[in-house]
Amino acid sequence: MTRLVIISALVLMTGCNNNSNSEDNFTGLKVKFLVGSALGDFCNQAAKNFNATQPKLDNGKAFQVQCEAMGSGDVVTTVVALADQLQKGTMQADAPDFPTIISLDGDIYHSQLIYRMNQLFPGKNYIPEITESQLIANTPMVFMAQADVASGLRKVPDPYKVLVTAKTHRDIDPAAPPLTVNYVHSAPTRSNSGLQTLVAQYASVSNKRPEEVTVADVQKFQPQIQQIQSKITRYGVSTNSLAQAMVKNGSFWASVGSVYESSVIVANSGLQAGQQRYEAVYPKATFTSNMRAIVPNAPWVSVDEKAAAEKFIAYWRSPDTQKIATDLGLRPGTPGVALGAKFTPEFGVEAQAKYDSLRTPKPEVVDAMLKSWQETAKKPSLVVVVVDSSGSMSGNKLPAVQSTLQNYIKNLGTKEQIALIDFDSEIRQPVLVDGTPQGRDRGYQFVNGLQANGGTKLYDAALQARNWLQQNLRQNAINGVLILTDGEDAGSTIKLDELETELKKSNFSTDQRIAFFTVGYGEEGEFNPDVLKKIAELNGGYYSQGNPETISRLMADLQVEF
Repeated sequence: MTRLVIISALVLMTGCNNNSNSEDNFTGLKVKFLVGSALGDFCNQAAKNFNATQPKLDNGKAFQVQCEAMGSGDVVTTVVALADQLQKGTMQADAPDFPTIISLDGDIYHSQLIYRMNQLFPGKNYIPEITESQLIANTPMVFMAQADVASGLRKVPDPYKVLVTAKTHRDIDPAAPPLTVNYVHSAPTRSNSGLQTLVAQYASVSNKRPEEVTVADVQKFQPQIQQIQSKITRYGVSTNSLAQAMVKNGSFWASVGSVYESSVIVANSGLQAGQQRYEAVYPKATFTSNMRAIVPNAPWVSVDEKAAAEKFIAYWRSPDTQKIATDLGLRPGTPGVALGAKFTPEFGVEAQAKYDSLRTPKPEVVDAMLKSWQETAKKPSLVVVVVDSSGSMSGNKLPAVQSTLQNYIKNLGTKEQIALIDFDSEIRQPVLVDGTPQGRDRGYQFVNGLQANGGTKLYDAALQARNWLQQNLRQNAINGVLILTDGEDAGSTIKLDELETELKKSNFSTDQRIAFFTVGYGEEGEFNPDVLKKIAELNGGYYSQGNPETISRLMADLQVEF
C-alpha cells in the first residue's frame, strides 16, 4: 500500500459512527464492528434492530453494537495500523479503537489481512482463516452496461480480453452502438471490488486461474493491464456510487463498469424519469464477494466482547435479519433464505446466475499487482485544484485546508499531476506539482504561502482553471478540476449562466472530457450548495460538503477518483 492508503485509512478511523441507535448515555459494553462499505447498510440496519432488543450477555451485562463502514482496503490498513501501535506499546489492547468484529467485502482482502497481521505477529494467528469465519452475505462481480452494450459483452467468452484492444463497442460486437469504450472501476488500493477487478484482469490476460498467477506474471502482463486501464474514466472509493454515477451521467461518461451485482440493483432501484436501465453481465468466471464476520483471536477482543459478537452474528445470520440483505441487493449468507423481489430482470440481474467462482491469489502476488497498478498501469491524471483563500477562510479553516493539501501533495503518485490555483479578489497563476521531490517542494511552498484575505471570484476562478486545463490537457489521462470554496461568488466578471454555457463546451460529451468536483467548505449558509452542485454535475463530477473536522477525509476520498 502507498502512503496515500495508509494516511487515508488512519483519517477514516476518526469517521462517523453510523449506528443511530447508539446513545451517549449508554453505560454498558459497546462493541465495535469495522466492515467493508458494501456491508455497511446491512450492518447498520441489523445493529439498530438488534440494539432495540436491549441485548445482554449470559452474565447479565448489557451491551450494544455499533458499525463503522469504509473501503475494504482501508479496513485492512486501519486494523494493521492499530495492531502495529499495540506491538510498539503506544496503544493498549483495551483501547476502544480496536474492532471486535471485522468484515471485508471479499476473500482477497481477508487473505491480505491475515498476511499482514502474520508479518507483524508471526505464529500468533490473530486473524482466523477464511473458512473459519461465518458468511454474512455475498454478491458476484459483474459488468454493468445498458442493454445495447450488455448484449455484445455477453457474446464474447471473456470481456476483459476484448477490453485490451477494443476502442469502441462495435469492435466487440458489430451490432453494438459505435460508442467509445469508457470504463470505470473502483480503486483497488481502497476498494474490494477494484481489487477483485484488477486480479480478474490479470487472470484473464494470463490465461491462468488467479491462484496460479505468479509475481513474474504480474510484470509480464503489465502492458495488457495498462491497455485496459487506459480506457478508465474514473476510479473511486465506493462501488455503489460509481454505478449510480453511470446511470446519472450516461454512456458517454462510462459505457461499462466493473461493479457488484448488488450495485446494479441499487442503481436500478433509484431510476429517475428518462434514465436508462442497466444490466448485469455475468462473466463465465468471476469473483464472488464473500462478506464474512471475522472475530480476531487477539488480545484486544475480551471474553465479553467475543460473547457479544457471537450473539450478534447469530442474529445477523437469522432468516428474518437476512431479508434486510436481499432488500439491499445482497445475496444472503444463510442457506434457505429467499432472494426476494429485486433479483429479477426488472432490476437488471439474474436470480439463478451461473458462473465459475474465482479463488484468491497468493498475498505476495496481490502486493505485486497493487504496486504495478500504482506505479505503471494506473491511468495518469492532471487535476487543477482551485483553493478559495478569501478573507472568510481565516480562523481554523485555512490551517485545516493547508494541512489537508500538504497530505494531498505528499501522497501524489508517480502517475499524478496537479496544478494549484488560489483565488480571492485575484486569481493567481497555477503552480504545477507532481510526485517528484522538486514537484512536492513547489506544492509545499504554495501551501505555506496561502493567506486569507479579499473577495470570492468563484465563477472567474472556475472558468480560468478550465481554460488552463484546456490549453494544457494531458493526453490519455483523467483531466479534472477540483474547487474548494467557503463562500458565494462575489466580484466575478461572468455570471453563472455564462459559466454553465462555457463548461458545457468541455464536458463528457466532448473530446476534452474535463470533470469538475466542488467542495463547499463550512456551513451551508455560507455558500450556495445548489450552485456548486450545478457546476460539478455539468461536467461529470459531484459536489461534497466539508468542514475543518472532515476535510482531510473528504479530500483523501476525492484524490482516489483520479
